[in-house]
Amino acid sequence: MVRIFWYFNIKNEVKKMKSVWTESSVIPGRNPLPGNKRTEVVVIGAGLAGILTAFYLQRHGLHVVVVEANRIGSGQTGYTTAKITSQHNLIYDKLVRTVGEETARLYGKANQMAVEEYGKLIKRYSIHCHYEPMDAYLYSVQESEVLLREAECAARLGLPASFVRQTGLPFPVHGAVRFTGQAQFHPLEFLRDISAELTIFERTKVIKVQGHDVVTDKGVIKAEKVVFASHYPFVNMPGFYFAKMYQEKSYVMEFEPVESLHGMYLGIDERAYSFRNVGDKLLLGYGSHRTGKAPKDSPFSTIKRAGGHLFPEAREIRRWTAQDCMTLDSIPYIGPFSSLRPDWYVATGFGKWGMSSSMAAAKILSAQITGRKTPYDGVFSPQRHHLKAAAGTLASHGLESVKGLSAGTIPGAVNCPHMGCRLVWNRYDKRWECPCHGSSFEINGKISAGPAQQSIPFID
Repeated sequence: MVRIFWYFNIKNEVKKMKSVWTESSVIPGRNPLPGNKRTEVVVIGAGLAGILTAFYLQRHGLHVVVVEANRIGSGQTGYTTAKITSQHNLIYDKLVRTVGEETARLYGKANQMAVEEYGKLIKRYSIHCHYEPMDAYLYSVQESEVLLREAECAARLGLPASFVRQTGLPFPVHGAVRFTGQAQFHPLEFLRDISAELTIFERTKVIKVQGHDVVTDKGVIKAEKVVFASHYPFVNMPGFYFAKMYQEKSYVMEFEPVESLHGMYLGIDERAYSFRNVGDKLLLGYGSHRTGKAPKDSPFSTIKRAGGHLFPEAREIRRWTAQDCMTLDSIPYIGPFSSLRPDWYVATGFGKWGMSSSMAAAKILSAQITGRKTPYDGVFSPQRHHLKAAAGTLASHGLESVKGLSAGTIPGAVNCPHMGCRLVWNRYDKRWECPCHGSSFEINGKISAGPAQQSIPFID
C-alpha cells in the first residue's frame, strides 16, 4: 500500500526529459519488421554507431538490416553534447603510461581520423546538420602541470594539441589543452540524412541471438554476421561484458541567450563543467557519477547556480541526463564479440566520447566484416587484456556489483531483471537505476536503458 501511494504521489512530478536535439529534429518513422527475413548483416541498434556501421557496410555492397527497439536515435545519441573530438579528457598521458606509446598513438589516430571523416561525409552528401569546425579545450582553474604534460604527450603522438593559458570562457583558467581541427554538430539531423537509404526496422525488439538467428518480437532474421551496437550488450555469455563495463550518468542544462564561447570545453577539476554552444544557446554539463550512486546534492541545482552566476542574463530552457558505458581501461570494445562467436561483432564502451568512437567503430567493423585488417584492430579488440590499466577500476567495479547483487537478495527489494541487482531510485532523474550494470527504468517500471531487456512490474 505504501509503495502504491508513493508511486501515484511522485508520478505527477515526472516529466519526460528531452534534449535540444530531440526537440529540434524529426526523423521519418520506419515500419517494424514484417516477419522472418534473411540478410548478410544485421545490426542491432539504430544509434550513431549502428547506423554508421550499416552505412559503410552497404557502401561496400553488403545487404544490411538494422533493427531498433524504439526509434532511430532514441537512445544515447539523442542526449549527447555532440562534441566531435579526439580530445578525450586526460587520456593520452594515461594510455602511454599504462598500455604503451604505440597503442596510445593508434588510439589517437583512430579518433582523429573519425573527426575528419565526419567533415568529409557531411560535405560529400551535403548533410545539413549545423556542422561547425570548433577547437576543443581541456581546462583547469587550479593547476597547469598535468595539462602541460597531456598537451606535450598528445602532440608527440601526432595530435593537433598545444598548451594555452587563454580561452573563451567567462573566467580565468590556470591552463588548457587546445585541440584544433575538431567540430560540433546536430547528431540527430546527421543521423536523419545518413540513414535515409538504409533498411531499418523500428519498434522491433531483439529478444535473443542464437548463432546466426536474431530472434525479435516481430520475427526471426537469419544473418551471416551480427553487430551488437545497442549501447550495452544484452547478451551476457559469451563475452562477459557485464564484468568488463559499468555505466556513468551525467547532467546537462540548456541556457539562452549565451554568446559564443568560441570553443568546446571540459574541466578536469573536481567541480568542473562542460561548455558547448548551440547557436545562441549553451549546453552546461556537470556531475558525472556511477549510475546507481547519485550524489547527495542535486547536480541540476549545482548547474543552475553556476549558470546564473556565469550568465546572469540567461534563462534555463530544458534539462536532461546522459548515460555512458565505461570500460575498465578507458578504451572502447570494438571488434569480434567473442572468440566463441566469430560471426558476432560489438561496438560499446565509448565513455563520454560517443561521436568520434561511433565513427571509429563503424570504420573498423566495416573493414573487419568485409575481410580487411586495420591498424586499430588490436587496440580496440574486446579480447585484449590491459591489466595495468584496468586493475584499479576492476576492483571497484567488482565491489559495486557484489554489493548490488547481495542487496538484491533482501526480501522486498526492487530488483533488476538483468542479473538481479537491487535497484535504487535516482531522485534527480526520477528513474530506478541498477548500480551494478546501469540499467534504468521509468517510475512505472518501463525499461529506459539496458543491458536489461525487460521492464519491472513495480506495483505488485
